[in-house]
Amino acid sequence: MAATTHEEAMKAVEAIFERYLLISTSTKFDGFDKHIMETVELIDASPKGTVTFEFLIDERYTNINGVMHGGAAGVIFDMCTTTALGPLARPGFWDFLGGVTRTLNISYLKAIPIGTKVRIHSEVCQVGRTMAMIRGTMMSQDGKTIFCTCEHHKVSVPTQEAHLQHKVAWDDLWDKDENVEGKAKL
Repeated sequence: MAATTHEEAMKAVEAIFERYLLISTSTKFDGFDKHIMETVELIDASPKGTVTFEFLIDERYTNINGVMHGGAAGVIFDMCTTTALGPLARPGFWDFLGGVTRTLNISYLKAIPIGTKVRIHSEVCQVGRTMAMIRGTMMSQDGKTIFCTCEHHKVSVPTQEAHLQHKVAWDDLWDKDENVEGKAKL
């Protein structure tokens, strides 16, 4: 079921985080994206495929110059833009983590000092059966300063069966929707 209301869009994005954290805990995964998924704060999401977060750029994301490292922007954008697909997802269509990255192009406009809380806004510009394109903007909390932007191209791949074994509340809504429409279950 793709989200049709603001509340459903928020729940769809939250479900991505819930499943990710269940998987990372059960597999004892501690990769560099885990901290982002544990600490990024969801502010808003819409059924149109937009999502807004706030995130603190602490010392783990900075370089020797005391500003955010360009590579850190890559992983932050990768995780935060991908979740914009959540409200558009349905079983067999961009479910869970939204495929794999094909390209992630970042334009760095202004350095982000250590200790800055940024706002990240992502918008799905195009989504099809196999490919999607999402734009992201990392800015000051008040939106007056744009630090960097990205264009993220994704390729859809099936969700690993092992990942689907980690159930979240959102799955019940998908199951209910599938039973009504007579579709195969996830």
